Amino acid sequence: MATDLKQLDEVLKDQFRNLSGVHPGLWPILPRMLLALGVAAVAVAGGYFLYWQSQYEELEAGAQKEVQLRDEFKQKVAQAVNLEELKRQKEQVDKYVVQMEKQLPGKAEMAALLSDINNAGTGRGLTFELFKPNRVDVKDYYAEQPIELRVNGSYHDLGAFAGDLAGMARIVTLNNVSLDVKAKEGGKDLPAGTLQLNAIAKTFRYLDPEEVAEQRKVANEKKKGDKKK
Repeated sequence: MATDLKQLDEVLKDQFRNLSGVHPGLWPILPRMLLALGVAAVAVAGGYFLYWQSQYEELEAGAQKEVQLRDEFKQKVAQAVNLEELKRQKEQVDKYVVQMEKQLPGKAEMAALLSDINNAGTGRGLTFELFKPNRVDVKDYYAEQPIELRVNGSYHDLGAFAGDLAGMARIVTLNNVSLDVKAKEGGKDLPAGTLQLNAIAKTFRYLDPEEVAEQRKVANEKKKGDKKK
């Protein structure tokens, strides 16, 4: 057995002897096979990096795109199945928007609303030290009117006044509210338990057509400026 292995080893070594300067086509079978395998490995590696790799990447991107399209298809199918429910919800939202718009006065109605706020306080027996409408803050779709308030009265009457504001047909909110004890006014003593309410009342109105056009103009100019940067 050992003799057979030794002979095989000698045969294999003879296959690789004296190959220098000999054309590979004249090499013994074993070196030619090893050379062919090496060339094939180099060709496969070169083909992978130069050609197949990009195809694999395209295939992977296509698979990811397929998953994305499947998800979008499922979402659209779900929307189609629930189309009637979505229409019903849209109708409810539209009704809600209409109700909210009714709570927003127009520009011409703001003076009457400010008068209603003042009357709500005087109707409760409160005295105003300050009732100062500040500059209107115009937003994208509405305008916000802040009003500085400083009102004197009893705790009960001030609470009732806040409730009256909350119950108005138009939206009025009280912000930055603080209560302080008020003992004198104009040098005169006030009834015991008199409090001073300091707050910012905010009411809102929808924009008139001119203001809407101006807001759109400003937004478009801002977009153009952002694109130039």
